Formats: sequence, C-alpha cells, structure tokens
Amino acid sequence: MKRILFLVLLLAAGACFAAEPELRSWVVDGVKREALVHMPGGEAPVPLVFVFHGHGGNMRNGARSFRIHELWPEAAVVYMQGLPTPGQLTDPEGKKNGWNSNPSDAANRDLKFFDAVYASFQGRIDTNRVFSTGHSNGGGFTYCLWAARGERLRAVAPSAAVAGKAAKLLKPKPVLHVAGTNDKLVKYAWQKRMMAFLKKNNGCSAEGQPWHSSGDLTGTRYASQGGTPLVTLISPGAHTFPAAAPALIVRFFKTDGVGR
Repeated sequence: MKRILFLVLLLAAGACFAAEPELRSWVVDGVKREALVHMPGGEAPVPLVFVFHGHGGNMRNGARSFRIHELWPEAAVVYMQGLPTPGQLTDPEGKKNGWNSNPSDAANRDLKFFDAVYASFQGRIDTNRVFSTGHSNGGGFTYCLWAARGERLRAVAPSAAVAGKAAKLLKPKPVLHVAGTNDKLVKYAWQKRMMAFLKKNNGCSAEGQPWHSSGDLTGTRYASQGGTPLVTLISPGAHTFPAAAPALIVRFFKTDGVGR
C-alpha cells in the first residue's frame, strides 16, 4: 500500500513538474530574446495568452504572479522577458528590464519580439483566440500591442497602466482594466480617465452592471452593442498586481473575450 501511495505521489510530482513553463529563445535583429512557454499537448489549435511583466521585473516573477498556465492549462501561455529599458516614471537610465510602449516607433524591438513569437506558434494556435495581459509597464505594452497589432488580438487585460499617445490608435476591442485607487505611481486619476476613454471608444453603455468580484477586487461590466465590452476591476490597493486578478482575467478571456 505504501509503495502504491509513493508511486502516485511520484507521478503527481512529475505531472506538476511537466506543467512548468519551459524556457525558449528567439533571435530578433541579432539579439537573443527569451520567454517562458507553456504549451498544451494535442494537435488541436489552442488559445494563446501573452503576459508582460512590469518594469524591473522578469518572466519568472511574471509567471508566478499571473499563473495563467495553472488557471487555464488548455491555453498556450508565453511569459515574455523584457530588456533594459528607460522607464517613463522611474529608472530613466534604463538599467532595469522593461518594454518600449511606443507603437509609433518603427524600430520597436519589443513589437518585433512579439511578431517573432507569434509567427513561431502558427499551426499550433487558434489565431482567433490570442490575448495579452500585463502589469504596469507590461500593461502599457499591452495597450501598445492593441494599438500596433490589434488585428491579432481578440481581447486584452492591462493592469495599472494607461495607453498614453497610443490611445488614439485603439480600435474597439473587449478590454478588462485592473486599477488600484491608491496607486501613487500610475495615478488612479490617470487610469480613471483611461477607463472613461475606453468606455467611449468601445461604444459602451454609460451605466455598468456588477461583474465577478474576488478578494478586494470589485468588477463592473459596461456592455457594448458592438461586442466590445469594458470590464473594470477596482481595488483599494496601491501599485501592486492583485492576487485575485489572474483568475478573473482568465474568466474574462473565456467569456467576454470569447476564449472558449
């Protein structure tokens, strides 16, 4: 009996290990770029979720924070690794990892990185179910992707971010925005204006309806006749990524994002 129990535990441990994302690399304009990739088995095309860490972060803490591969194991998930990049609000010398969030930059290395990764998964993914999410600078890059590569994305879920000049390039798309009312870095007042813009841009109703909530996150959904709703997830928190957010982001991708 003990031997059987030991084998069961060993197999379970092996399954958990196998489920961990694997390190992959691409060469983009002569520069090695990396990401942690979770790819489900089977031959049927699967959804694809891109995840972008915040400024100063990395792909590994992105995987730990977002846990998309655990919450949606049927989807392919790519935790992208940024390069040293000057920050707009911090790190002006660019000593820490981040993303170029300017969609008008013709030489944007991170858009090219996205293109290379996206191309490498052709034949394995359902191109009608591609999503992006990210926190802070990663959320800003998600807005950048929406502006510059929106035709490839079904829905997006930025956290603690604004689109800046990219806002004028955003075409209506299902979007979930995560914000903390005590965010002192990407100020809540800025994000509040961003959410008001998204509501108008997506043709949403003025009044929202209660959506799924979890922990200290309160969800509100603003419907759109064009099928491009806005969902807001608001917490009393600061500039941190809420632990309850990943499960709600996955829920959004599977429902309003037509991820199923």
